[in-house]
Amino acid sequence: MSGHSRWSTIKRKKEKSDAQKGKIFTKIGRELSVAAREGGSDLNVNFKLRECIIKARSFNVPNENIERIIKKAVSSDNSENYEAFSYEGYGPSGVAFIVDILTDNRNRTAANLRRYFDRSGGNLGTPGCVSFMFNQKGVIIIEKSGLSEEVVMTDAIEAGAADFQVEDEVFVIIAERKDYENVNKKLKKYRFISSQLSMVPDSYIKINDTNTKNSVLNFIDILENDDDVQDVWHNCELNYASEADND
Repeated sequence: MSGHSRWSTIKRKKEKSDAQKGKIFTKIGRELSVAAREGGSDLNVNFKLRECIIKARSFNVPNENIERIIKKAVSSDNSENYEAFSYEGYGPSGVAFIVDILTDNRNRTAANLRRYFDRSGGNLGTPGCVSFMFNQKGVIIIEKSGLSEEVVMTDAIEAGAADFQVEDEVFVIIAERKDYENVNKKLKKYRFISSQLSMVPDSYIKINDTNTKNSVLNFIDILENDDDVQDVWHNCELNYASEADND
């Protein structure tokens, strides 16, 4: 598998406009709230909340905001009621998509997702229609600056990682689902840019045509701009960096 797609996705999100970053902050806050409400505020017990905090900090969400969201989530007067689930389907050029949702209105979300897929020339499918092509794995991204590749790779292997990759300014560490939490804990001395259970495709579709590539990128943007969409997974190998010059 390639970790490049995940790292490119994170970089692309970080480069979005201030207005778009505000939307990302809101979504991260919602994830924090749900994780805290369902698992409590003890980070030694609630691994999902630790994941969310890592994600929040990687996007520079202030610590006081994180603490406020968690405190509100575990309070007795918290009335928020969000539901988590996923949609699957095929987007432009037959690219397979899994879309993770967190919503307080399933009917609204279903109607929106169906419209997005239809307008892209794809179709929203039934559960399992594309997920058989993906595996859930832990993907940990560590900032490379000042670190020895050999030392980090050794630590990752000893922690139980399944794969180790070097990409641009980061190290990408892959862990099987069953080993992910243990690998995460053993590597916590490093500065994580991201640490998340991810839907990783068995293989990637490579698209070289610029127009087709832009159609896929535009569709990803449409999905990510929906308030109910938390994560978008796909099996398309895209060079986001080269597209940035064309935006």
